[in-house]
Amino acid sequence: VRLRTAVIYGENLARMSDIIVIGGGIIGLLTARELIHEGADVTLVDMSETGRESSWAGGGIVSPLYPWRYADSVSRLASWSQAHYPSICDELHETTGVDPEFTRSGLLTLETDERPQAEAWAAAHGKRLEFADRDWIEELEPALGPETPGEGIWLPDVGQVRNPRLARAARLAIADKARIVEHAEVRRLYIEDGRIKGVQVHEEMLPTEAVVVCAGAWTGKLLAEFGPAPEIQPVKGQMVLFYAKPGQIQRIVLSEDRYVIPRRDGRVLVGSTLEHTGFIKATTAEAKEELYRKAVEMFPLLKHTPIENQWAGLRPGSPSGIPYIGGFANIQGLYVNAGHFRNGVVLAPGSAHLIADIVLDRQPILDPTPYALSVDRGA
Repeated sequence: VRLRTAVIYGENLARMSDIIVIGGGIIGLLTARELIHEGADVTLVDMSETGRESSWAGGGIVSPLYPWRYADSVSRLASWSQAHYPSICDELHETTGVDPEFTRSGLLTLETDERPQAEAWAAAHGKRLEFADRDWIEELEPALGPETPGEGIWLPDVGQVRNPRLARAARLAIADKARIVEHAEVRRLYIEDGRIKGVQVHEEMLPTEAVVVCAGAWTGKLLAEFGPAPEIQPVKGQMVLFYAKPGQIQRIVLSEDRYVIPRRDGRVLVGSTLEHTGFIKATTAEAKEELYRKAVEMFPLLKHTPIENQWAGLRPGSPSGIPYIGGFANIQGLYVNAGHFRNGVVLAPGSAHLIADIVLDRQPILDPTPYALSVDRGA
């Protein structure tokens, strides 16, 4: 991408920014929004268009899948975000006219062999969790097929958002308050005397006092020279979209690591694969067939429903799925908010607030220690 193709919105790019946010996904957009709320002068830079990578490709479930499998640090961050999502979506809808479509669909998991872990997690984090038998499952989701398991774990408070709409609304919310630079590759970070001085975008040097890297799967590559860099690797996920009718499927259903998400307009999203293919995100016929087979097994009505679309995205995989949120000990003014793996949407509000707390030296909403770059996340 050459300099002439960069698209710049806002005031003169060469003017000093208080903070530059690198990465315009939901994590970066909400981070910029949080910093702007505190009066910071923010420039947001994205290598493509904002909200077009994993933020666009994900499912938008406002909960980790099998949340009892995650570290407490992930659950605490998710809980904070879940508590604030309805008000955030309402505010974005009111101020931008774009509805992120927060919907409390509930999450039905069709496996119960982890019942003790699920019960312990729910008790520890104050979550409503119930165990459903065959009759209750049929009442919760009548469209499920007869071959589905006869027991399930029901999380009634789990919601979902239409993640492309959330990203669009977040962008509109900051558009008149920040400089937004799209189709612009960050080539290097300028460090002088142990502190950040600026960012090179194409041939331009953007001066700043602080940089927050929210570049998703690309974060590790960008920060590799400043080691130890965050251990973030791309993990491809493929999804398919069925053109169904409103009300045919009512609940988010999870089975054998595959989920089905009904949108308000009737469309049904099915995902997602986990593939280690580097930065290659091409779709495959094999993944489409596997997702179709699983979807029809769970919901036979989808056998007669056309597939409208198939796509792939690159998740920012990190050890144990714990994101990196914090500053570099050896570089003043350089921060990172990335590595959320499969939970970027659900963790975004809490992550954005926490990194803003750290950057602005506010009282943090959560103990930031578990998310620090120096913490060993294990395998």
